[in-house]
Amino acid sequence: MSFLSCEEMLAAARSQNLSLAEAILRSDLAESRLTEEASRHAMHHLWHVMEATSLDYDPAQRSRSGLSGGDAAKVEQAHQAGRSYGGDYLAEVTAEALKTAECNACMKRIVAAPTAGSCGVLPAVLLPLARAGEADEEAICEALYVAAGFGQVIAARATLAGAEGGCQAEVGAASAMAAAALCHLKGGTPEQCAAAAAMALGNLLGLVCDPVAGLVEVPCIKRNVVGAVNAVSCANMALAGVDYAIPCDEVIDAMGRVGSLLSPDLRETGQGGLAATPTGVRIAERLTEEA
Repeated sequence: MSFLSCEEMLAAARSQNLSLAEAILRSDLAESRLTEEASRHAMHHLWHVMEATSLDYDPAQRSRSGLSGGDAAKVEQAHQAGRSYGGDYLAEVTAEALKTAECNACMKRIVAAPTAGSCGVLPAVLLPLARAGEADEEAICEALYVAAGFGQVIAARATLAGAEGGCQAEVGAASAMAAAALCHLKGGTPEQCAAAAAMALGNLLGLVCDPVAGLVEVPCIKRNVVGAVNAVSCANMALAGVDYAIPCDEVIDAMGRVGSLLSPDLRETGQGGLAATPTGVRIAERLTEEA
């Protein structure tokens, strides 16, 4: 995709009288030189992998470090027992975010959307809708094009790497992508999709990347849940007509600047934040001894 700004992306949809998904698809085809059939096939394949990751989840499996695994099943069991807030959809979003992120920690197959560390956010908000029959596969894939469009602009204007911009660049970007996708699924306008993305990224501005023992597990997995729930709330606000005072492109630019200002200790080095707590240090030392 060749868009360098959200405004350019929205303008393409307006000027050509296209849906946002269609405008993003056409831009991608022009740059990649793929056929439309090949592009759509690839997007459906990514969706099938997201579905398979959830279906293949094994609650008994643990990561090599022993820090991750089984939490998604706990959320599902608690909801079934009536011990959770927010209804079925929120419980499913929480569980699905954990499932995919746990699968990543267990070295299973996931879709980096946009990164492995933030892989749980997009499938978490979409899988429950597909299973409930609220969105068919074609609609889901259209929403994934919208998500990809915003992800590409974030990558072009700022970064998607935690090592460069902190977790705001990973989970924050994923949350923005998911919010835009959800907004599109409910018939939101391109402008509402951009507002949802701006709100979602703005809410997570400054989020540091501080993996305990340098592993993409603690606190990364739970942050996928935060990113997914944030996406839902921001999509709901945008669909209700709530606007964001700062345009999406400016939010993205701010994220890039904030990332450059973060201490290197807070950018995936495992030297600051939660990784530097006494417990975080002890975990790192234990894993080093066991290696």
